Order: sequence, then C-alpha cells, then structure tokens
Amino acid sequence: MVKRTSFAGDACPIARSLDAIGDWWSLLIIREALFGVRRFGEFQNKLGMAKNILAVRLRSLVDHGILATAPASDGSAYSEYVLTPKGHGVFPILVALRQWSEEYDDQPEEIATILVDRDKGRPVRKLELRAEDGRMLSPADTTLKPRPRRRRSAG
Repeated sequence: MVKRTSFAGDACPIARSLDAIGDWWSLLIIREALFGVRRFGEFQNKLGMAKNILAVRLRSLVDHGILATAPASDGSAYSEYVLTPKGHGVFPILVALRQWSEEYDDQPEEIATILVDRDKGRPVRKLELRAEDGRMLSPADTTLKPRPRRRRSAG
C-alpha cells in the first residue's frame, strides 16, 4: 500500500482533518458506525471492502481517536468499534456531504434515502453557515485572519 503524505503538522485545519478522515473508506466506516455497526465483520459486509484495507482504516481511526475499541456488548471474546465524541463530531460533515450530493448530483433520483428527523419524520433542513448574530454567510462574507497567539506566562 502506498504511504500517503501526512498533513498532521500542516497549519491548515482542513488539511489536518483530511489526515484523519480524508479517504472515502474512513468516511464510510464512520457513516456505518453512526448507524450502529460495531464489529469488523459487519463493517466488511456492509462496505464490501477487503479485510486488509478495513483493518488499516479501523486502526487509523482508532489511532486518531475517532473510534475506540471496547469489549463486545454480547459478552463474547470479540471486541467492537465504538465512536468517540470526536467520531460523533464527524456527523455534520457527513450531512454536509450528503446534502451537497443531493443538490448537485447528476441523477439525484437515484439516491435511495433521505435524511429525516427521527421524532417528526420530516426531512432535515439544509445546513447553513451563520454569523454570531444569526446572518447567513456565503464565502464572500468570510475571510481568514491569523489566530491570536497565546501569551506565555512567566514563571
């Protein structure tokens, strides 16, 4: 397997996040974990990926703190993969990708599911980027500026 370039030390937060979740298998593994998949064999059956690739991706997600291993919930000798809070934080990213595909896919009618609110059964509203005061923001309404440096305390 070809070794990817690491972005772990990059100053860009987008590049840094891609280091942890930037390949499609990792995002699909997280998607399945959000749906309750926990065992190696379940991931393999749902995703149809080779065992060696799945093992590498699961290890990477554990190493990045997105998944953790836990004893099997049924008391068997197996272990399971569970999402950490950091892993649950990927949910809005997956929703944004889904909504982008629903809007711009060449054949959106082929998308088999819609995301709905479990309690109300209604479709989820499109994600929006808003300012602190509630205004909708577009790319033209945003810019980047240097992060303030932390002061070092004497002592």
